[in-house]
Amino acid sequence: MINNFETIVTKSKDISKKWRNIPAPQRGEMIRQFGEELRSQKESLAKTITKEARKIKTESLGEVQEAIDMCDFAVGLSRQLYGLTMPSERPNHRLQELWHPLGVVGCITAFNFPMAVFAWNFCLAAVCGNSIIWKPSPHSNECAKGIKQAWDKVSSEFADLILILEGGNEEAVSICKDKRIVLVSATGSTKMGKELAPIVSARLGKLLLELGGNNAAIVSPSANLDLTIKGIAFSACGTAGQRCTSLRRLFVHKDIYKDCVERLKNCFDDLVIGCPSKDDTQIGPLISENSFNSMQKILDSLKDKGVEVIGGERLEIEDPSEFYVKPALVLVKNIEDEMLTETFAPILYVKDYEDIKDAIHMQNDVAQGLSSSIFTNDIRESELFLSEEGSDCGIANVNIGTSGAEIGGAFGGEKDTGGGRESGSDAWKNYMRRVTATVNYGEDLPLAQGVEFDES
Repeated sequence: MINNFETIVTKSKDISKKWRNIPAPQRGEMIRQFGEELRSQKESLAKTITKEARKIKTESLGEVQEAIDMCDFAVGLSRQLYGLTMPSERPNHRLQELWHPLGVVGCITAFNFPMAVFAWNFCLAAVCGNSIIWKPSPHSNECAKGIKQAWDKVSSEFADLILILEGGNEEAVSICKDKRIVLVSATGSTKMGKELAPIVSARLGKLLLELGGNNAAIVSPSANLDLTIKGIAFSACGTAGQRCTSLRRLFVHKDIYKDCVERLKNCFDDLVIGCPSKDDTQIGPLISENSFNSMQKILDSLKDKGVEVIGGERLEIEDPSEFYVKPALVLVKNIEDEMLTETFAPILYVKDYEDIKDAIHMQNDVAQGLSSSIFTNDIRESELFLSEEGSDCGIANVNIGTSGAEIGGAFGGEKDTGGGRESGSDAWKNYMRRVTATVNYGEDLPLAQGVEFDES
């Protein structure tokens, strides 16, 4: 293991030194070719995702498309790695910022998005001039190999720009400890982030964390309930509730609570649960028995308290070794302790509210701060939700669910979600180091702030 790790880091560092000297638009051209290769393999890569991560076909295809979209984004970015030029207070001086590659980036990804999250990191890191060491989830090693093979087909002498380190916790710790890996980008649970962060921080390394979410949505009296129920269903049940942006908590205004709950019951009853390879399947199985057991432990705890739980049972369909479950609706009268932690399964807590500010407070009153949404046709409510007094999450949506973000915006959240940002907007800056440069092209040496230091 140690020798293998040492070889990987050495190769990655060596290739980063060559790659950084390639002009950024040329780096972008290679990323463009990578995107074209992904397009040509979209169907086969999606099948690999479905096979390993057990995502339904349309979600798997969407994930490969997300990787392709990131390539397209990075191609444009290759000509837009801008630094600012600022006015200098001193005559005959130019003040500007420059952006340079970091070197080697370590990328630790989870099972639920085995290709897309890597693409968020790789496309930006690579176009910025860095190499990447990828430690995928043990549940998705074949997905990683598929991506690597696509890159190898177009990368020629730069094949080592992507190097895969298979393994589990030990390998993740190795990445975090190594000073040659300048940035560690880790996606996973809050628990994982809290274990890895001190290791990187101890060597003053750079961290980009995208961790757990305990996401909430608010449904106001003015909401279009047909649209709302559709948004809730996908957010709560898509990927079998195994997205960091999955909807966990739902706050519904008391005037429409009964109607909304009845609609949700009917909607959940109509969902097609089964083999993820079938075209009509909407929900596949949980990733493992451990995930199923965690879900049942939470539901049993709620039932012991007398809380009403609808659904959540295991379904004996398809392969008996798989863990198919019916999504659970949990109708709570009070904020239960179980609601304050994230369970990576299709459990949706539903509670009523009277005042919009109370609903926003309940939404924000958890440790995580990833994604949030409000369903309303009241402009005052939507603007309040998006204001500094509203959602405290990194993602705040109006009239769409909490999951299914586009690549153009920066993705990530606050508080226990880790504070990192990946994907679009100016997330590329995470993968570069900033240099503030002052150039004196005059014949005098005036000092800033009017300081005088005469040699005479």
